[in-house]
Amino acid sequence: MNPVPDPFREQRLKSGVLVGEFQGEQIPMLLRHADVRQAAKDWATFSSDAPCRVPIPAEEDVRTMRQLPIETNPPEHTEYRDIVEPFFRRAKDHAVVARVEALIEGMLADAMNRTSIEVVREFALPLQSRALTHLLNLPEAEAETWIGWGIHVFRDGGDGKKKGAALEAYLQQQLDRAAEKPGEDFFSALTQATFRGRLLTREEMMGFANLTFAGGRDTIIHTVSSVMAYLGRRPEALEFLRQDPSRIVHASEEFFRVISPLTHIGRVCPVDTEVKGVSVKAGDRVSLCWASANQDETAFPEPGEVRLDRKPNPHLAFGIGAHVCLGAPHARLLVRTLLQKCTERVGSITVLEAVERVEEEASYHRLAGFESLKVRLAPR
Repeated sequence: MNPVPDPFREQRLKSGVLVGEFQGEQIPMLLRHADVRQAAKDWATFSSDAPCRVPIPAEEDVRTMRQLPIETNPPEHTEYRDIVEPFFRRAKDHAVVARVEALIEGMLADAMNRTSIEVVREFALPLQSRALTHLLNLPEAEAETWIGWGIHVFRDGGDGKKKGAALEAYLQQQLDRAAEKPGEDFFSALTQATFRGRLLTREEMMGFANLTFAGGRDTIIHTVSSVMAYLGRRPEALEFLRQDPSRIVHASEEFFRVISPLTHIGRVCPVDTEVKGVSVKAGDRVSLCWASANQDETAFPEPGEVRLDRKPNPHLAFGIGAHVCLGAPHARLLVRTLLQKCTERVGSITVLEAVERVEEEASYHRLAGFESLKVRLAPR
């Protein structure tokens, strides 16, 4: 296979840092695997206590509350995370796994009955949304609303501020419904949860809900699309997994490493700090560049190669440390199940049209999924 493009390699080998410009802000990007790992675990120096400033670009313009638990540090982060983690762990429950398996099998069957399907918006987006209903114990029909939000709740077309306001209005309605008539779903759990001996405030509930629906959405969609494109372009990969389904676990982790759908995440330095020779003033941000760390030659032999049996594979696609991604079990469930069902049901995937998504920033251009991907699926 052609090597995976790596826009950070030269600067990673040279200094380990790249100063990027985002919305007029100069942000040093940590590029090396060891440096990113260390910084991710050092929340005192590289803080997540930064409302709306953990994502890059920042989101002050599209939301009005701090996302929880991601935009806090321990010990608050640990206590907040404990409130919602049981829902995200449902990705390992047998009943949820069975529902996701049935969902993917049905969607693949539907796709194979068509002459072609556009994967990004007709397959990956509905899959992410419908699978999320099972994780949150909500009716699957609710996903039709979420599908309408597009690939990214804030950034996919339209006015980001209006889209953010629409999301917040929806979340308020769901919390009102749950408060009036609680059930066993995610929103009901928020209305009944306690933090340090008191009920959550509505602002805290909104912080949890906002992250749940705005965070991790586009990353799953771009991962699913990229996996389908890879299987279509490399038919021997599907056969490799079909010969031994136990390979699917390692293959999934390699896809997460190579695709790295979230390029980086922001941290704020509470005090003046020097980062790889770059001075960062108190209150300014640093980027932890997962995508570069996952291509680091010191951590991954021949990192540009896609090795579906790569092990060990210490990738950082989900972060590391206290802030490791809450949705990682869910993402793993979707990708592993997709690969499993493709090996069982799909004979071949033919890529008909592909428009790659390019993340264009002042300091780098990076391939990150697809704007559109049209394929034909044939049954076994």
